[in-house]
Amino acid sequence: MEIRQHDRYEFSALPDRPTYTWPGGKRLAVSLCNNIEWFSFMSGLGSDHTLPGAAQTTRNYAWRDYGNRVGIWYLFDLLDELGLPCSHNVNAAALAHCPQIVARIISRGDEVIGHGLTNSERQDIMDEATERAMIAATSDTIAQHFGARPKGWLGPYIVQSPATLDLLKEAGYTYTLDWPADDQPFWMRTKTGPILSVPYSIELNDSPAQVFRHHTGVDFEQMIVDHFDEMLLQSEKYPLVFNIVMHPFVIGQPFRLRALRRALDHILAQRDDLWITTPGGIAAYVATLPEGTLP
Repeated sequence: MEIRQHDRYEFSALPDRPTYTWPGGKRLAVSLCNNIEWFSFMSGLGSDHTLPGAAQTTRNYAWRDYGNRVGIWYLFDLLDELGLPCSHNVNAAALAHCPQIVARIISRGDEVIGHGLTNSERQDIMDEATERAMIAATSDTIAQHFGARPKGWLGPYIVQSPATLDLLKEAGYTYTLDWPADDQPFWMRTKTGPILSVPYSIELNDSPAQVFRHHTGVDFEQMIVDHFDEMLLQSEKYPLVFNIVMHPFVIGQPFRLRALRRALDHILAQRDDLWITTPGGIAAYVATLPEGTLP
């Protein structure tokens, strides 16, 4: 069997890297990422609350629509109560359908990250021209609703084609969340210069954890607490990024939201020791660090 390699980054062992601190001398950055997704009715890809890859039904369409109609409003209120910023990975097709969500994000001053047009398609199977057009349409639609083009990208289903990084850089993106290879940001190569990979958790991610792996809300709460406590300890040696990923149709269910509330209370008990930010905040800060600081 041929062992294929990529040329996007070199191997880098965590202890061998230069050290640095986050703003205010903090050692652990904390970011929350929420996914605002839109699905084609009864066609294409779509998450199901029982089985991966299940056929599209009115039931699972309605379950996902609960997130935009109800779950996200519970989540917005919780974030407001706790005084937490959030970034939103946005399917651009959702914006015309959910103008109230657009208004709430603007009023909160939250970050918007490109997340494709819908979650009914994957970009890793698109040809290059189709993918380029999809990225452009996503960026243009977000700019129309929010007044600025997004700088960060997360592909639907966290996947990329061989051309994605080059296309993102070409389109003006400065960072991506699609490569969960590290607990620190790192630079990746494209044809026209570097693009930053910012940590995005596929472990502390409510959809795979609670839908596909069948962890309970309490299980997920304990995962968050244990992950946070260990990263806070490890951050004494290394500057790290702690990230939680949310989908309102999952975490917005009240019993799961209650567990998230407890986990966030645990984290915020250490608020003075944390840099609470967004992926865009992380990308902007590391761009100011001396060349060679990041792998």
